[in-house]
Amino acid sequence: MTTTLQKTPEPADLQSELQEHQLPTWVPKGVVAGAAVIGVLLAVTGIVSIAQAVLIGWLLTWALPIASRVVEGGRKATDRTVTLLVSSAFGLALIPLGSILWLVISRGGPQLSTEFFTYSMRNVVGEGGGIYHALVGTLLITAAATIISVPIGLFTAIYLVEYGDGNRLSRSITFLVDVMTGIPSIVAGLFAYALFVIFFGEGVRLGIGGAVALAVLMVPIVVRACEEMLKLVPNELREASYALGVPKWRTVVKVVLPTAISGIVTGVTLAIARVIGETAPLLIIAGLTDSVNFNLFSERMTTLPVFTYFSVKFPGVPPEASIDRGWGAALVLIIIVMLLNLVARAVSYFFSPKGER
Repeated sequence: MTTTLQKTPEPADLQSELQEHQLPTWVPKGVVAGAAVIGVLLAVTGIVSIAQAVLIGWLLTWALPIASRVVEGGRKATDRTVTLLVSSAFGLALIPLGSILWLVISRGGPQLSTEFFTYSMRNVVGEGGGIYHALVGTLLITAAATIISVPIGLFTAIYLVEYGDGNRLSRSITFLVDVMTGIPSIVAGLFAYALFVIFFGEGVRLGIGGAVALAVLMVPIVVRACEEMLKLVPNELREASYALGVPKWRTVVKVVLPTAISGIVTGVTLAIARVIGETAPLLIIAGLTDSVNFNLFSERMTTLPVFTYFSVKFPGVPPEASIDRGWGAALVLIIIVMLLNLVARAVSYFFSPKGER
């Protein structure tokens, strides 16, 4: 009885067999580019609207999975179909963001000037004036809210991770932090107003009250961010410090916090970006003024979100100049938030361990 041994395919033959029924690598990019060109031409010539052109271009991209099923088979066609669906969902999510940015930049961009940043609205009717008073108020109130919330949030996170050890108090704090994360922002404004009414009476409007309201919103975000960063610190570092006889508090200060500092700073920066655009709580407690106010503990103080709201809601006569200033203030606020996010990314990159960059 003879046994016939089958010849093992050579690597080159196996690779040739696997690539025998595959579309060229340029086909996916070519299909997408062709669909985009056709859509642009239809929109430019005015045959269809922009939305219809986008829809037609998207439908044309489905030629790729159809061709893949004919040439490559069902498995590869399914993979290309899922890839196309995921990419389409990503593009769909970008539409609102892109439209908002386009609208704000196109309407607010022409308003940016030296006068716009250096003049307030005091004694200004109609054209002219600027956002200097609102910009000062935004920076001061946000800075005060950060000074209030960061120590509270950081110390709470340190207790939960380093000292709580899952006891009843730490579980209660975690539950309350979760509840505070979801409270409406106007509730924070009502809380700050009720607190300051006790000391100053009805109708109180103070910049520090707005800072307290924003701090209520920032604290749970800071707690969560710092808690997650502290949990990422390896226990081996703590144990090595304890083995050298270093007290727990000193281990936290000298080992744990320096290791997690990049993540903590990033979380704090993102928390600032989260609350800097709040309007409802500041409408209640900080109020509105056309003058520059550098004192958080005296009189009303305007912020960019509140200025934008009143510029569009109550534009006066003629309304065009006020509405344009509102769009300009909205653009400045978006720029500030973008810069804060870039700062968070930079801090995370430069202060993180070299192996994690």
